[in-house]
Amino acid sequence: MKVQLTIIFSLLSACVIYAQERDPRVRTYITPTRIVWQQDSDHITNCKFLLNQGDGQAYWGAYYDYESINTGLQGKKEKMTKAAAYCQLSSTDGARPAILLDFGKELHGGVQLVTGAWPSHKPVRIRLRYGESVSEAMSDIDGKGGATNDHAIRDQELILPWLGVYETGNSGFRFVRIDLLDTDAILELKEVRAISIMRDIPYRGSFKCNDEKLNTIWRTGAYTVHLNMQNHLWDGIKRDRLVWIGDSYPEVMTVNCVFGYNEVVPKSLDLMRDITPLPHWMNAGFSSYSIWWLLCHYEWYRYHGNKAYLEQSRDYIIALLRQLMTQIAPDGQECLDGTRFLDWPSNSNKDAIAAGLQALMVWGMRVGVEFAELFKDRQLSNDCKAAEKKLVKAASRVYKKFLASCPAPDAPGSKQVAALMAITGLIDAPKADKEFLSINGAQGFSTFYGYYMLEAMAAAGNFQGALDVIREYWGAMIDLGATSFWEDFDINWIPNAAPIDELVPEGKKDIHGDCGAYCYVGFRHSLCHGWASGPTSWLSRHILGVEVLEPGCRQVRITPHLGDLQWVKGTFPTPYGEIQIYHERQANGNVISEVKAPKEVSVIK
Repeated sequence: MKVQLTIIFSLLSACVIYAQERDPRVRTYITPTRIVWQQDSDHITNCKFLLNQGDGQAYWGAYYDYESINTGLQGKKEKMTKAAAYCQLSSTDGARPAILLDFGKELHGGVQLVTGAWPSHKPVRIRLRYGESVSEAMSDIDGKGGATNDHAIRDQELILPWLGVYETGNSGFRFVRIDLLDTDAILELKEVRAISIMRDIPYRGSFKCNDEKLNTIWRTGAYTVHLNMQNHLWDGIKRDRLVWIGDSYPEVMTVNCVFGYNEVVPKSLDLMRDITPLPHWMNAGFSSYSIWWLLCHYEWYRYHGNKAYLEQSRDYIIALLRQLMTQIAPDGQECLDGTRFLDWPSNSNKDAIAAGLQALMVWGMRVGVEFAELFKDRQLSNDCKAAEKKLVKAASRVYKKFLASCPAPDAPGSKQVAALMAITGLIDAPKADKEFLSINGAQGFSTFYGYYMLEAMAAAGNFQGALDVIREYWGAMIDLGATSFWEDFDINWIPNAAPIDELVPEGKKDIHGDCGAYCYVGFRHSLCHGWASGPTSWLSRHILGVEVLEPGCRQVRITPHLGDLQWVKGTFPTPYGEIQIYHERQANGNVISEVKAPKEVSVIK
């Protein structure tokens, strides 16, 4: 009987274990790359010890090999073994030592602190601050600079153990500041390592050309989205750490061209469906974001071809399309209720929002026709076509009203409208490019709608102009120290701005603390936002030239547009493996191409 009970208990225990959710992410420990700053440095010794690669283990009585530089023999060095001398901070009434560490790039996760043995044997209080920029890590939550503990705690007091290990944090950051708070205390730090938490997934897509700046931009966009592929597909890793489904469209396109299939996308699409029963709009009332949910679903189906997955949302898709049809006035103008939103820079321009939403509704109805054909719902198809026709007929009237109130072609909202209307064919793409999108380069671009602006420039055939804007706009963020792309960026912020990876000198602009608007003023501004990744998928689509023609990448067209580039090579993920691509411009201007694709993929050149 005892044996039987033991077996039953073991089986039940196993069931409990396997019924839990396993985290799809992995933890990686990252050693700091440099010490940016010290306070009361005469009360800090051996600070550079923290730059050694650690092992996460506290030691009692450890010895290390040190390289001596004073052997007495010219040009000779020798190693000597001596007791470990960890980084030590000691405080007094008038001295509060602190250090600021740089982990080299934007990370998601927290920090591991490994302590040594100090004479008091008592725990020691510290203050720990995370920052996506140096200045954010040096800031206080005082209601002035925008620093916040919203969504994730980035400024906290901790008690560290004597001769132990402490792990804390769950935010987006690159820099960490540590202050010793106790008076007349000693703190020994053997290690301070970042804990990177993200999915361990291969970069199946790639892009490389003869312009290293473009290569860096492609990789940075890919990394920005990779960081946001947490348990769900987030907008940002510091703020908001939420599934904003409208923000997700550029992210989904980046996932498609870099990682291929990943469960984080359907998991996020399903989440938004399940927590938003109709007639509610997604994300607490953003009507446009419910349209973006439809568009995300459509692109996911186009790239991966999983009709069985699409069928799981069939009823919701049909009902949402029907609901959207009720948001069309008798004269054909959209009359979407809820929060009317395109992006933040255009948010105060009501006529721009109306014109942009008109285009989004047209886009949504066209995708609705595609869904109806897949679902073999003839009535829905006819109704979507009729709704689209009605919206298209009214679009010129909406556009004229926008033009009448438009102060300048690069004013906030102008290029957003031109992009959406050009993409949907409501205005002529070359005309939109000439009169709006190409005016003053990156002036009027935004990180979110910049993707659609680039797509509209491509529709106009202005690939060179789009490349120039990518270098100017996204390249400027990299020049300012970015290792991931930001929630917003205005080209007018650049003059006299200090980079984010250094202390801001007197007389210089703090591009993190002094800029921003709406919900992202100052340090609340996210410096890792997935909606800013547009150039990554754009470069794969238009420069590498991969266009998906049939669902699941069964058929693709390869049409390179090199602009001023000499060559480009890369890979593109499909459900059947990667397509390998190489294009090179010859002396006569012709481009030769080499393409190798899985046998299941038909390639049209």
